[in-house]
Amino acid sequence: MKKLITLLGFLCLGQLTSSAQNLLGFSEKGTASEKELEAKFDAQLNAQNLRTWMKFMSSKPHYVGSPHNRANAVYMRDLFKSWGFEARIDTLYTLFPTPKVREVSLVSPTIFKASLVEPMLKEDGTSNQLKDHLPTYNCFSADGDVTAELVYVNFGRPDDYEVLEKIGVSVKGKIVIVRYGGSWRGLKPKLAAEKGAVGCIIYSDPKDDGYGQGDVYPKGPFRPEAGAQRGSVLDLPVAPGDPLTPGYGDTKDAKRLEVKDATTIMTIPVLPISYGDALPLLKALDGRIAPESWRGGLPIAYHVGPGAAKVHLKLQFDFKVEPLFNVIAVMKGSEFPDQWILRGNHHDAWVFGAADPLSGMVAVMEEARAIGELAKTGWKPKRTLVFCAWDGEEPGLLGSTEWAEANRTELQKKAVAYLNSDGNGRGFLSAGGSHTLEKFFNQVSRDVIDPQKNISVYDRLRSYILVNGSGESKKEALSRGDIRIGALGSGSDFTPFLQHLGVSAMNVGYGGEDEGGEYHSIYDSFDHYTRFKDPDFAYGVTLAKTMGRTVLRLANADVLPFEFQNFSNTLQNYGTEVKALLENIRSKTEENNRLVKEGHFAAAADPNEPIVVKTYEEVPYINFAPLENSLNRLNKSANAYASVVKNSNKLAPAKLEALNQLLYTIERTLTLPEGLPNRPWYKHQIYAPGFFTGYGVKTIPSVRESIEQRKWKDAEKGIEIVSSVLNKYCDQIDKAVALLGE
Repeated sequence: MKKLITLLGFLCLGQLTSSAQNLLGFSEKGTASEKELEAKFDAQLNAQNLRTWMKFMSSKPHYVGSPHNRANAVYMRDLFKSWGFEARIDTLYTLFPTPKVREVSLVSPTIFKASLVEPMLKEDGTSNQLKDHLPTYNCFSADGDVTAELVYVNFGRPDDYEVLEKIGVSVKGKIVIVRYGGSWRGLKPKLAAEKGAVGCIIYSDPKDDGYGQGDVYPKGPFRPEAGAQRGSVLDLPVAPGDPLTPGYGDTKDAKRLEVKDATTIMTIPVLPISYGDALPLLKALDGRIAPESWRGGLPIAYHVGPGAAKVHLKLQFDFKVEPLFNVIAVMKGSEFPDQWILRGNHHDAWVFGAADPLSGMVAVMEEARAIGELAKTGWKPKRTLVFCAWDGEEPGLLGSTEWAEANRTELQKKAVAYLNSDGNGRGFLSAGGSHTLEKFFNQVSRDVIDPQKNISVYDRLRSYILVNGSGESKKEALSRGDIRIGALGSGSDFTPFLQHLGVSAMNVGYGGEDEGGEYHSIYDSFDHYTRFKDPDFAYGVTLAKTMGRTVLRLANADVLPFEFQNFSNTLQNYGTEVKALLENIRSKTEENNRLVKEGHFAAAADPNEPIVVKTYEEVPYINFAPLENSLNRLNKSANAYASVVKNSNKLAPAKLEALNQLLYTIERTLTLPEGLPNRPWYKHQIYAPGFFTGYGVKTIPSVRESIEQRKWKDAEKGIEIVSSVLNKYCDQIDKAVALLGE
């Protein structure tokens, strides 16, 4: 679903090496044994396996409900079995709308009908399967048949509509045309509908991923003129998963809502088009010239409209239920079988899906195969390994969400961590996740060698930051001893585990030197991937090495390597950010109100000048003391744990098991049953996708978003809630400290 996290997902790096250190959670003897095991694991990895599996799995379209989707699930299940895992297919049943009618036409001032077709290319061996793949569309759009004036709204974000308001342009009763990027695609029709639009067209501008970036496919990797981006517009910031079974698994006999009663399906018709089809529509627009930042790469003067340009948009969908095939492969732990390490990637795609998702999936498979080879020598993991190949991720995290909801009780009892990938390519290590795993992942990143530079993937990224990073990130790269990993928003299968169930999670991949414009098109193919992304699968093997170590160390550690000082430091930063956000809004509000009072925003005769700007209510004082007190307590508890965890080697087996249970369930204390305001599915109080960003994370969301939306009382309530959650979190750390001090 989501493109690889930006290479700046690691915001900064430190300088310490781990060669002379014990691995977190291991004794000196255990460290030596673990590193010996990892060397044997590395020796098993073979890039040719990744190539073979990707070629087969991407040979035909494998979207939800397609024959090859089922064939791929069986193929993977049987491979996992051959590697020594207990493997099965867990079948669920989900709503999956597909298009029956798609029409976009310019009806005034000239006539033009969009082709809505991605043509075959002789250089791409799978692009000729035109009858077998899904056409370009946005899943979970509403049906509709509308004709209206056209308005260009840039990326269709809240601030874009503020610009339109200032220049006196309304989208009420209009069809909007919006370009991909800037925010998650599902927010574009949602905001358009809230502003009164009757339809939404999303196009890919060549400035963003077409010829504005480089040569287009097949000469280069970027989006060609007729390429279009499919994708879901499910209201993901409210809840992922099947919209007919909100909050519970979509098993065969599950009670389902009527489609008309589902709250996460869009209320207006929305369709993606290529920049070739978009050009005549945008060219027909008149009215105001778009602001400079709104102008893309097409050879036109970008106008906002409305005016003479009228468009007819007609969409009709088959709202049918299809099976989901989740592949689950288990290797039972020898000592702690009821502690689960989950490793996952999705296997469904919009079309052929070589980069998204198979580049990640084949790395996961090679990890499992190499672990299977270790097991054949008599070795067994201490904790149970659960490898997962999810179906239905593209339409809205369907397979992982429904499986997590259906297995909620067992997962909350047994899941130690969920480790995700969602695509991979050539370049830099990129990761986000629970900050209690930050220090642990530092050690992992220092022990993996980059195949291009022959230095650790940690050192390569650190060097990049020192050359290209911001001033603050450069400063931290020189001074801080650990990587500051990114926080997780949404857009991939970690979401139900972290943000709904409170299971610690990470999302990891490589990229940054694999740019292209194939995303969610028929050109995301084996031919494209092996030419432009990772031709020799060297970074597929590197991902397998990275996550293989992550899996094995979590599985084999005596003490689970959760750590709280880095989490405390990160939370201190979040607290500083929300206070600064409030002061920034206060300053802007005062300046805006002063200018309005002095008449600097008077309506102008020139239509390209702004109209009168409104005044805002004054920003009140907000009491951050409860949050500051809980953050101070967290710092003390984290330091206390760090000072006594070295005593863990003295614990009796029963106390060691009790300690580990405290450690892996502590993330649960950061969740609340009632969830976040206006979106109860999201339970986590520290990490969530932004209500107006979709994929992008909002940390301490109930406080941060309330401030952004000027809901001052909600912000104060959020501070109390987050403070209470953090105090419960500290209570659990303190229990661990007491156990270690006995």
